[in-house]
Amino acid sequence: MNHNRVVCFDLEMCCWSEDGVGTTGEIIEVGLAEIDLLSGTIVKRAQYYVKPEKDEISPFCAELTGITPRKIEKQGRSLESVIKSMIKNFGGPKKIYAAWGRDDLILRKECIEKGIEPPFSEFINIATLYRVQNRLKDKRIGHRAAQEAKNIEWEGRQHSGYVDAYNLAKLTLTML
Repeated sequence: MNHNRVVCFDLEMCCWSEDGVGTTGEIIEVGLAEIDLLSGTIVKRAQYYVKPEKDEISPFCAELTGITPRKIEKQGRSLESVIKSMIKNFGGPKKIYAAWGRDDLILRKECIEKGIEPPFSEFINIATLYRVQNRLKDKRIGHRAAQEAKNIEWEGRQHSGYVDAYNLAKLTLTML
C-alpha cells in the first residue's frame, strides 16, 4: 500500500428532477486528482466519460453537469474500459482512494452489477473526516462550503467530476 499518495475522485451520474425530487442512475463521469502527501502537491489529474448502458442523460442532468448526450456519444467509454484506465494510470488496490461522501459505494455497486472488479480496496470519506476534525458532529456540510470555510478558493464549474476531484484534492491536502 502506498500511503504517500491518495487518489481523490468524484462521480457524476445520470440524474433527474421530478417534482423537486432528485434521483440518480448510472455513472457518466469519473474525475480523478492524485495527491502526493510528501510534497503536498497534486501530481496527476484525469477525466473519463462513461457511456451508460440503460440510462439516458436528461435535460436536467445536462444543465447541472454540463455533460450532454453528444459528449457521451463522442467521448464516452464502457465503465469496464474506464476502470482499466483508472488502474493503469492511478493504480488499483495499492492506492488509497478518497471522495466527498460515499462515492466508493456507488462505484463499487455499479462495478459489481456489471461484473467488474472494483478498482480499490482502501477508501477515505473526506466529508466524515472534515466533520470529525471540525467538531461538526451530526451537521452535514457540502464540499464547496467546507472548502470555502477553510479559505480555499473553489476553481471551476461545480458538478464536473474533473473539477470537483481537483477541488477535493486541494482540500484533502490541508487535512491529511
